[in-house]
Amino acid sequence: MKTNHQHMTVCWEKGVLTSLVRDGRELLAQKQLPLFTLRLRDKQGEAHLLSAEDGICTVEQTGSTTCAVYTGFTPDVTVKLTLQETEDGWTWRAAVENRSDMAPEWMDMPAPMMAGPLCAQEGDAKVFWPYNEGVLVDDGMKKNYMIEPEYPSQGNFAMFPNMVFAQFMLYLFGDAGLYMGLEDPARGLKGIDFRYCADGIRFRNRVFCGADFGENWETGFDLVWRFFDGDWMDGAELYRRWFTANLPDGLVPMQDNKTLPEWYNDLPLVITYPVRGIHDMDKMDPNGFFPYVNALPYLEEIAEITASRLLVLLMHWEGTAPWAPPYVWPPYGGADGFNEFMHRLHAKGNLLGVYCSGLGWTEQSNLIESYNTEARFREEHLETAMCTAPDGSLPKSKICTGQRSGYDLCPASDKAQQILTEALTPLLQSGVDYVQAMDQNHGGGMYLCYSREHGHAPTPGPWMTETMQKTLRSWKSSCPNTLLGCESAAAEPFLASLGLSDNRFELNYEFGRPVPAYAYLYHPYLYNFMGNQVCCPFTHETEALCYRLAYAAAAGDLLTLVLNDFGEVEFYWGMRDFSKVADKESILRFIANWRVWQKAYTACLRNGQMVRNLPYDCETTDMPMKNGCMFTEKSVLSSAWTDENGGACQFFLNYTDHPVEVTLHCGACTGSICTDLHSERVISGAEETFMVPAYGMCLVKWKAN
Repeated sequence: MKTNHQHMTVCWEKGVLTSLVRDGRELLAQKQLPLFTLRLRDKQGEAHLLSAEDGICTVEQTGSTTCAVYTGFTPDVTVKLTLQETEDGWTWRAAVENRSDMAPEWMDMPAPMMAGPLCAQEGDAKVFWPYNEGVLVDDGMKKNYMIEPEYPSQGNFAMFPNMVFAQFMLYLFGDAGLYMGLEDPARGLKGIDFRYCADGIRFRNRVFCGADFGENWETGFDLVWRFFDGDWMDGAELYRRWFTANLPDGLVPMQDNKTLPEWYNDLPLVITYPVRGIHDMDKMDPNGFFPYVNALPYLEEIAEITASRLLVLLMHWEGTAPWAPPYVWPPYGGADGFNEFMHRLHAKGNLLGVYCSGLGWTEQSNLIESYNTEARFREEHLETAMCTAPDGSLPKSKICTGQRSGYDLCPASDKAQQILTEALTPLLQSGVDYVQAMDQNHGGGMYLCYSREHGHAPTPGPWMTETMQKTLRSWKSSCPNTLLGCESAAAEPFLASLGLSDNRFELNYEFGRPVPAYAYLYHPYLYNFMGNQVCCPFTHETEALCYRLAYAAAAGDLLTLVLNDFGEVEFYWGMRDFSKVADKESILRFIANWRVWQKAYTACLRNGQMVRNLPYDCETTDMPMKNGCMFTEKSVLSSAWTDENGGACQFFLNYTDHPVEVTLHCGACTGSICTDLHSERVISGAEETFMVPAYGMCLVKWKAN
């Protein structure tokens, strides 16, 4: 099949791709995966795998459409793949005609094994993966595995809607790329992953069927393959166009969203800390921030120095046990002290939020030995509310096993909804401003469930997205003045309900270099905050913390500080070594400087859409990481956003302790350079040079001619 300067060939009889060429370059690895792999479940819970290599294929060609039908399987099913050639690429669809008594569980849709090596192995290939906020992977050794999504769930499964926030991946080579987009308006459950191996770069486009025993199944949407010129941002633009034309239900731009609280556009500074213990596996004795009001002097000092409204986000505040969902109320020490603290925060214009722990059900806390609910579980027959294995068994959850032992709630069951309503209603109606209700449920998604008693299909699938959309809408309607959020930022189908979430871009350093793809796609609709930076891979250096603050600011996120109970700034949550603390004066200086620019250009940051920067050069900074490697980054970070005049505002943020010279490549653009809020000079040449002060910012307003 040929289209313009690219072509693809398929050996339908063998069930594999044989060639994928762009501009004369063969992109496929020598070894290829089957065009599809289908997994079915029998009524005993056993899995059965079929693939394109196992079937007998007949092919029908009608114009630009190829229909390949695979038969001859045991169990008795027929799989139909449809390939449509388009003007700029190809689309795939699949259907299963099921004459067995099994249930289609998932299908691995066509996914190429692409040629390596990646850049770090002296190739020119990279992979963009929408994991957390988005990551560019150029070193195969950092992503040489895939975790198979299986029951019971784990928090780090590469699934959408979960830690994977969007439905596409990019294979980048040279100055071009291949877009692979699962353009599903229903946004059902998918496994979106890749790994580097000796044979090449293996991609996974897995669609979970959500089908019943004996039921047929079809995708109902296109898997789109499309070549493009450029980098990750050009590939993400293809998905952004589809997303904008197919918004999730209830999602509107921030400027049109009447449900957001008045403080939302104040872009508050998030301050987080525990009120007992000093890390998640600590002895849970009260610390210096209990009673709650003990924190007020430190908070008021930070608010004054940074000229910021604060969102105080408490950890270990639960009266039951930390990270022991779902029962959290009343707060530790009782509601009176908690409410006094909240009222005093509100009196100063500040805000209160709390971390919760998602859809777990705790039988035994490993932090507070006395917290045990075995009797309640048994007497109320709560097993009927839990996510169940394919064979009907109920093993223990794998989520946060260091902190607790228990199970995972299935919100599709009526019993689970009763439990969650009982547990969360007092909190949601308490007057707090923010609840990270779906912590541990990354992206806002639920866990895998195969129950035949909950009213949903006996296999995972689109019903899970629908269930969580309905659940989150219900929670939000019960607390219209409280924002809800999740861990790892809200996945695409939950954007309308989870208005502020914990964007953990620091987790992406494990695999490569974070890129602000989340903001590129979704910023007009919501903010996130930079999170508590747990699992941060950097060593304890103030410069590295300033860098992460600058990264979050450039991405349009709210900034976050983690405090210890002496009011000092920690490098990140979860530290064990407290022999070093961040230079608080430098950190607050950077935040105060950014706050000035943030306030001056709130409209741009609120209403603007991220666009490509004008290119620039400056010195770089080396930052040590815990694994002994050095991370090198420009000493000035930048991001550009559309403005109301048809141009762009491009911010430059210096996270170092000394001025840095920037050379901006303006090309044919016109505009001005603002080195402070009170002066600006006109862009007069194709290149412009200016200084960005230590811990300071500059702005370039430009318009392409």
